[in-house]
Amino acid sequence: MSDIQVLLVAGTHGNEINAAWIFDQFEENEKLIDFPGLDIQTVIGNPIARKNGCRYLDRDLNRSFSNDLLNNSGLNNLEIDRAQWLLSKYGPAGTKPSKIVIDFHSTTAAMGSSLVIYGRRSADLALASIIQNRLGLPIYLHEGDPSQKGFLVESWPCGLVVEIGPVPQSLLSSQIIKSTLLILLTSLKEIIKANSDQAIFPNKVVIHRHLKSLDFPRDRLGRIASFIHPKLQGRDWYPIKGGHPLFVDLLGKITYLDLESFSGEVIPLFINEAAYAEKGIAMSLTKREVLDLRKEDFKQLIELFNI
Repeated sequence: MSDIQVLLVAGTHGNEINAAWIFDQFEENEKLIDFPGLDIQTVIGNPIARKNGCRYLDRDLNRSFSNDLLNNSGLNNLEIDRAQWLLSKYGPAGTKPSKIVIDFHSTTAAMGSSLVIYGRRSADLALASIIQNRLGLPIYLHEGDPSQKGFLVESWPCGLVVEIGPVPQSLLSSQIIKSTLLILLTSLKEIIKANSDQAIFPNKVVIHRHLKSLDFPRDRLGRIASFIHPKLQGRDWYPIKGGHPLFVDLLGKITYLDLESFSGEVIPLFINEAAYAEKGIAMSLTKREVLDLRKEDFKQLIELFNI
């Protein structure tokens, strides 16, 4: 049986430096990431942005993997070129193909440690569920948002994002390093267990399904006119109801969660994420749900190991 091909990505955003620093240490000492049965590749997603200490140069690399961009040659765009190169080398048909990709990120929002999956692919749900079962991490299921597409992990047969925060951009943090390393090593161990029928496959998985992203109130010039209300700042993962204060301006005018648009509880995530203001996102609202898992979901994951 051949080794399972796993791609680990860090530095998809150049100013998210903690996972990239861990990868530097792996490069210096390969024993730190020696897992028999796994063919592990590590790569810095956007090394030029990392060198420049910025999120990206031309466009967000983690929004550059849509087919319309990948199939469009001659755009003269650093991140699109990088996306094409990553797929040509590590993609399913690349020169060093991988079946599973885990993309490590950090956030300025008070998210703690969490997993993000895009859509409901069986292998993604299965992998996220066994990691959740081991570490108790919340899962953000991002779907149904046509304005946000082209995410890196969607281009591999199985993939998920690890998000850890809060940490300022470009700040090396001992706690973020510790949490990132724990999830990284645990994920690899769970993949090995799954391949040897030793993983605990849960019957259910708890997810937070994306409903909608909200922008800040803005003035006539498009500038942010209100800031996150203090009763909401730092309260990622805590449920709120219609009428909860969201924003407040310098005159004390409060913007509340619309009672009519959101019945029952919703759960805000990525509250005041520094990198999202340019995307018109002050927070994303989610609904906590419990999904039943099928044997077919885990079968899809196991079959990847044997292709």
